Amino acid sequence: MSDAPDDEFEELPAGEDWHKWARGALQVAGSIPFAGGAFSAMAGAWSEKQQEEINDFIHAYLRMMRDAIDEQNRTFAEIVSRIDAEDERARERIKSPEYQRLMRKAFRNWAGAESETKRELVRNILTNAAGSDISSYDVLNLFLDWLHKYSELHFRVISDVYQNPGTTKAEIWERLGKGRPRDDSAEADLFKLLFHDLNLGEIIRKERQVNADGQFLAQPRGRKQSGGRRTLVSAFEDQNRQELTALGTQFVHYAMTDVPVKINYKEPFDDENQ
Repeated sequence: MSDAPDDEFEELPAGEDWHKWARGALQVAGSIPFAGGAFSAMAGAWSEKQQEEINDFIHAYLRMMRDAIDEQNRTFAEIVSRIDAEDERARERIKSPEYQRLMRKAFRNWAGAESETKRELVRNILTNAAGSDISSYDVLNLFLDWLHKYSELHFRVISDVYQNPGTTKAEIWERLGKGRPRDDSAEADLFKLLFHDLNLGEIIRKERQVNADGQFLAQPRGRKQSGGRRTLVSAFEDQNRQELTALGTQFVHYAMTDVPVKINYKEPFDDENQ
């Protein structure tokens, strides 16, 4: 991103005109309707010094919004550069109402892409959705919802299980490189909650056997241990093997598969950084 000074934000108004400027800026940015009234009320109640101090807050807010717009523009350019213009099926999909709605949802809810990792997941979903119809648009909308609902740690676990099918929780935690904590620690509670989320979301489950018709086979009940267990199962147990569900596998295909760039492009701020 360019390091050029923010000329449009350099001089912020002071005195009784500041609330008019702030209200107009927020309206341009698409803020909530009652913001103007709130600023008018503050202008009447606050001193000029207090109004000048709040300018710093507004300055930071507008910078944040501009950065978000820059991220969206960059993401859109990366999507376009990865779509195969020679693929007639892809051209038809990006013109469809379903794809357009998916695109609007992704950019309307941009707050969910609060990190570079999640931004890339959004980009990959939209890019792969243009060239693949493995998942329905209902499922693709769900994938976008997951980007808001789950943390980067959730996605690291999903990726780990995909790369190591049949792995155990103990092995996953070890590969995360966090060391083995006590079972009564906050880290253990976090890991249990993480797997609860992914199990409840039908993304990861215990490994299961299926028959030729795709039906899950009932698991034989284990024998009860004489005397009973003296401790509860650890959050980092090493017995039950984990696997991705079909839904989890499709998420990896769409969100974690980067499509190579088809068209080279130069971002408008490249020259400014040279």
